[in-house]
Amino acid sequence: MSKELENQAEELEQTLQKQLDLLKKDSEDWVKVGGAVVAGGLLAYAIVKLAKGKKTKKNLKALEVLEREGLLTEELEKKITQPKKSTFWPSLSQRLLILGLALAKEKYFKDLFTSPESDEEQKESHR
Repeated sequence: MSKELENQAEELEQTLQKQLDLLKKDSEDWVKVGGAVVAGGLLAYAIVKLAKGKKTKKNLKALEVLEREGLLTEELEKKITQPKKSTFWPSLSQRLLILGLALAKEKYFKDLFTSPESDEEQKESHR
């Protein structure tokens, strides 16, 4: 009976080890995805911050020049400092950016979740 219990304990340890290995492998994929999401978010934040800073500096310089020349009126100052309203149709550059992101997602993210063994099998099946 003790031998039986030892065998059962050994089987449980092996099962637990297999489950832990599987969990580690799955968590590696999630870490990759999380890292990609964080990197994308930081990149988007940096781009927005830079664009906003440039726009603010240009507006301040324009206001200074107009004030110095004596051409600054309340209406003109309001037009320069007031944020632009968004339009229904996005600009062409925004459309191209979205298209580029979609293409990059199709090309690179599909390889992120596939294992190297399945990649080799796919290459062999295409030959």
